[in-house]
Amino acid sequence: MKDYEINDETLAIIGVSETKARVVEKDDEYIVQRSAYEIIDNSCRYFGSSYEGRVAGSKSMLNAKYKLPIVIAEAQQLIFFPTESPITDNCIWISSKYFDHTSKDRNKAHVYFKNGKEIKTNCSSSCLNNQYVKATLLECIVNRRKNN
Repeated sequence: MKDYEINDETLAIIGVSETKARVVEKDDEYIVQRSAYEIIDNSCRYFGSSYEGRVAGSKSMLNAKYKLPIVIAEAQQLIFFPTESPITDNCIWISSKYFDHTSKDRNKAHVYFKNGKEIKTNCSSSCLNNQYVKATLLECIVNRRKNN
């Protein structure tokens, strides 16, 4: 597969290399011939912005600077957070909508989704939980502004 837009079925985008990513959906998985960053940026553009625009919005709302969660599509409440620097080839982007919990496996963590699917990451449970908290805060701010 060459192109992919994040949608309501997307659980995670897993960077494999600078030209390849694994997409995990509720009921399927794909290898896409694009980096995770390219999939994120293309998806932002599909929904009317860009990665840079979404990051600028997150920085402003969260008063934070790095490893920011971003709103991919506000109407569908698609908010994703990175496990590490988004420009690295092995960054994983996780849907906050479907994130359930983590478990520790040495210094690495497993992410469990609400539908029971699981992925392994290269970061700690505390890192993942902190990223999820930032994504949840972003969602709250967006919803509050939308309702005012």
